[in-house]
Amino acid sequence: MFGISFSELLLVGLVALLVLGPERLPGAARTAGLWIGRLKRSFNAIKQEVEREIGADEIRRQLHNEHILSLEQEARKILSPVQEPAKPAEPVAEQSIAPPPVAQVPPVAEPAPAVHSPTEPAPAPVASPAPHDPTLPPRAP
Repeated sequence: MFGISFSELLLVGLVALLVLGPERLPGAARTAGLWIGRLKRSFNAIKQEVEREIGADEIRRQLHNEHILSLEQEARKILSPVQEPAKPAEPVAEQSIAPPPVAQVPPVAEPAPAVHSPTEPAPAPVASPAPHDPTLPPRAP
């Protein structure tokens, strides 16, 4: 743990034996062991508490994110009938934003009225379709 080898521990024990003497050395070793045990337990308790707090923060964060996601889903469900489905956007050239050219349609000359005899009924005029007639296929630009 601290990089102390057996030879270093043996040296510390020998110095303690010389300083404390053989009578007080076992009591001093017991007391040192108790203090080291208490320090280890307190460090482990602090470590576990920190890990619990970090875990609790993670859980709180996950629950908060899940709550936000559920709120977003509910909002989408509420707003989806109101909104119409979006049409895919056409790419726009970034260099120039000009309106598309309008197709010029030459005017159609109406035919001259036909000369018909008074005994024959007049032919029915041919109606040209309106440009916005939904039954006609769309024109190419």
